[in-house]
Amino acid sequence: MRIKHLDKKNALSIISASKKQMIYTLKLISTDESAFNIIRNIYECFRMLGDALLVSEGKLLEDHIEQIKTLEKLGIQTTRPIKIVDSLRKMRHNINYYGYTPSKLEADDAISFAKECYNIVFEKVKEIIDSQSEKRFI
Repeated sequence: MRIKHLDKKNALSIISASKKQMIYTLKLISTDESAFNIIRNIYECFRMLGDALLVSEGKLLEDHIEQIKTLEKLGIQTTRPIKIVDSLRKMRHNINYYGYTPSKLEADDAISFAKECYNIVFEKVKEIIDSQSEKRFI
């Protein structure tokens, strides 16, 4: 992990991009052919929220696991466990590196999870970033 200065502006930019991408992704029609992109995009949108929190704290990580753990530590009450994001991470890894082909059913589950939990996580992350001071660390 590298420590930089707190970067609230960049963090807000990341969560804005995440929100736009989630809105787009949830408009896609779920099929066996689109499952690949839907699952990867939904995972990426959640990962970006974790990344934004770390960036806002001045931490730069390239490890997706730490970005997901950051979301899990928020202690948010959702209808489904946030740990599902880590399952999406593992599936995305298998898609990208082992040629795994997800099904429409898996995409539908990811969509359901995103619809139930994304906005709750997004709002909490935005609230945290908005409340942070503009201290600078090197």
